[in-house]
Amino acid sequence: MNLDLAALSILSDTIRVLSAEAIEKAKSGHPGMPMGMADAISVLWSYYLRFNPQDTKWLGRDKFVLSAGHGSMLLYSLLHLFGYKVSIEDIKNFRQLGSITPGHPEFGTTDGVETSTGPLGQGFANSVGLAIANKKLAADYKIKDLLGRIFCVISDGDLMEGVSYEAASMAGHLQLNNLICLYDDNKISIGGSTDVCFTENTPARFKAQGWFVQSVDGYDYNAVAEAIEKALAQKKKPSLICVKTIIGKGSPNKMNTADCHGAPLGQSEVELVKKNCKWPLDKEFYVPKDVYSFCAECVKEKVKDYNSNQELFKKWQSSHKKLADKLNAQLELRIPAELKADLLKELGGCGADATRSISGKALQVIAEHIPFFIGGSADLESSNKTYLKESCDFKAPDYKGRNIRYGVREHVMGAIANGLTYTRHWISFTGTFLSFADYMRPAIRMAALAKLQTIFIFSHDSFYVGEDGPTHQPIEQINSLRLIPNLQVFRPADGYETAYCYWLALQTKDAPSVLVFSRQKVPAVERDPQEDLENILRGGYVVSGRDNKMICLIATGSEVPLAVEVAKILASSDHPARVVSMPCRELFMKQDGDYIDDVIPFGSVQFTIEAGSTFGWHDFIGDNSVGGLNFGIDNYGTSAPAGVLEKHYGFTPDAIAKKILNSLR
Repeated sequence: MNLDLAALSILSDTIRVLSAEAIEKAKSGHPGMPMGMADAISVLWSYYLRFNPQDTKWLGRDKFVLSAGHGSMLLYSLLHLFGYKVSIEDIKNFRQLGSITPGHPEFGTTDGVETSTGPLGQGFANSVGLAIANKKLAADYKIKDLLGRIFCVISDGDLMEGVSYEAASMAGHLQLNNLICLYDDNKISIGGSTDVCFTENTPARFKAQGWFVQSVDGYDYNAVAEAIEKALAQKKKPSLICVKTIIGKGSPNKMNTADCHGAPLGQSEVELVKKNCKWPLDKEFYVPKDVYSFCAECVKEKVKDYNSNQELFKKWQSSHKKLADKLNAQLELRIPAELKADLLKELGGCGADATRSISGKALQVIAEHIPFFIGGSADLESSNKTYLKESCDFKAPDYKGRNIRYGVREHVMGAIANGLTYTRHWISFTGTFLSFADYMRPAIRMAALAKLQTIFIFSHDSFYVGEDGPTHQPIEQINSLRLIPNLQVFRPADGYETAYCYWLALQTKDAPSVLVFSRQKVPAVERDPQEDLENILRGGYVVSGRDNKMICLIATGSEVPLAVEVAKILASSDHPARVVSMPCRELFMKQDGDYIDDVIPFGSVQFTIEAGSTFGWHDFIGDNSVGGLNFGIDNYGTSAPAGVLEKHYGFTPDAIAKKILNSLR
């Protein structure tokens, strides 16, 4: 590759100065990383990265992920210079209210941003998911040569986070040769030299995990280009390029120190940066015309590649019409309308059973109808019932399966699933025990923030786990998940509710869903025949006793059949009660006031029943003079058989009914 070294040099300086000025104007940001990595990334974007700023959703594009999201000005500068919808005014409004250049890259906010990054390690793990997504597309549709690669920029902080170990292990095991990571190896973190906390042999670590590893001088353009070409030539390994850089390069007093990591340089230092780069001191946010021209010429070459790719894609569509129709359905995430009826048919007749087993049946029906439904479990598929029986494992070298064997790697499982979902042409699911949701919380939060349709499946949802004891008995987890904005948390009680909850999760394109299931068998819910099952879709509905408006029992999941039994005892004591099931509290609270009052009558005495923390349920016991009670567990569980614990914690019809009757006297 013949590189224009002079053009690359001035492009790199442009990125340096733009980044320093934008961060200085905002009085906030991280200038060191953009200034240090500007040269190496200029080579990548100018000569190797395949993109078209006029068609940013092109299936054949390369995806660029800035896992080191604190260096966002590097990405925003590149997007501006290479013709994306990021203007110089947007650069000036860096980190300001309502701008499309927020402090860390946000998916859906800025054209050209492939994933939301910032929490270190997440973007790296997302990149593994993006690489899996393309490998699976290539296997399903025989379009390997039409799909792009995944390039990711990672930092010391990314590699310190534990999720990076899991991600690198998965990528090496799966031989994801379409993944290339450039490591900003500058040896500086916020606390100073990384030697105080991070002295491992990173190249050896990645080699041990099955990666092709190189090290280059980040300011030798030809060496960087050669390393990228070697990485692109790999047949069976993902690539790590350790790019030796100087943090804050160009800043005479602050480069190679922590002072330029997470704070503006200061106006006087920015002026010195300009002098170093031979920039006009009297012009702010100045971009030389030659830089715009060079970037425009690079884009012209990329558009030629784009046009060629589009022509090949059209030829493929013409010669593979059935596959092309199937691919179009996947790219549009079309959910067959008949799936809902088939779910109800398959699950509605389920009798007493563990809801995790009912969920397993649901997954088989979904997989049969939706070929772009993919996922796996953290070594718990036999317990979660998450294995798709009509498919095989996703593995090298054929990548045909839809079952991803995550192993005991909950954190990266969530982040990889998000990576798959970021593509907007896969619906991905995960599976583990509810108590281990704590290991996945960062990925779940990022899914909610980025409005991803990831489906997080959890089983073993309460103290009914039994003998495994408090380490495996979730108490606070479900309510802690309910705290996350834009997250639907479903706890279905039986087959009907499971069918409707999965249907809702598949219909919700702009939010993730959590589905929580029991380990133990649960009786099918006894409903009044006149009650409309479609109201399950509203998050909460009347199960029985609609005519009873004075006492309201509100329950979820395995406690709904318990509430029905409690209502029978209350009725025999001349205290007829209504039973309400609330499989999704968040969805119910979004309903209009009339519906909420119709389900939970104003002025009724309300009692909630859920085998977990009572946090959040106090809002449902009303503010009348009689009051109500929350039945739950506000301490950690204990090791004993489930039946023993049920009595120990008072989760029996007689025990609950007795407390309710005492409170009503």
